Amino acid sequence: MKIKIILTMLVLALTTSVSYASFPVERKVVTTERVTTSSSENQNVTTAKKTEAKATALTSPAAASGEKSQGIAFLFWLILGGFAAHRWYLGSPWYWNVLFIITLGGLFIWSLVDVIGILTGSYEPKDGSYKDSFF
Repeated sequence: MKIKIILTMLVLALTTSVSYASFPVERKVVTTERVTTSSSENQNVTTAKKTEAKATALTSPAAASGEKSQGIAFLFWLILGGFAAHRWYLGSPWYWNVLFIITLGGLFIWSLVDVIGILTGSYEPKDGSYKDSFF
């Protein structure tokens, strides 16, 4: 029993240490400027002035690579095409995906149009583009 608890704690510790934040993260960049002022007695006084600048918003590592794979989209069409998995993967609006499921892929016509679009590259992802390689 103790071994099971120890192994469970070990697995939890290992899986949480490699997880990424799934929310957008903003980075603030702090720069230091040296300002030199001279007084009437020819003494230079150097002071440090900190300024904050907001860098561009960072996204999670999963969202950072907005490129989708044509091969994965094709496999989704091949294996889970009836559930519109390829359409969900490529970012089609949910209401079109539900209509795709209800009409059985537009009586398989929509489905054929989708696979031709995926293989030729004309059915592109909503946010991003395809990777250079097929998979």
